[in-house]
Amino acid sequence: MASLSSPLRVCREILKELRVIQGLSYKQSLAYNYVLDQFRKNKVTEERYCRAQQEARHASLTYLCLLVSTRNHLALHNLYHGKGERSPEEVAGLVGLRLPTQPGGKGWEK
Repeated sequence: MASLSSPLRVCREILKELRVIQGLSYKQSLAYNYVLDQFRKNKVTEERYCRAQQEARHASLTYLCLLVSTRNHLALHNLYHGKGERSPEEVAGLVGLRLPTQPGGKGWEK
């Protein structure tokens, strides 16, 4: 996330991540209401430096990073998570190798 992104863009990104996590019923969740209330409460009304607004912006960017990172972690975990004990042939296939075959015995006889 860029540090110069607008608060509206950050709010939309957070709501998008909530929609991905919770599905179509995300508007009825407590997280949705809390995020909208916080953004409405810290809305800029005049052009002056406001420490609370900067802290709220930093908190919102941190929360967005948490949501995106959690979603990416779950996707990677589902992709690479172990599926229990694997056979030697399957393990060799994972790393791109093949086990030697023994067509007529131990493989070294003619």
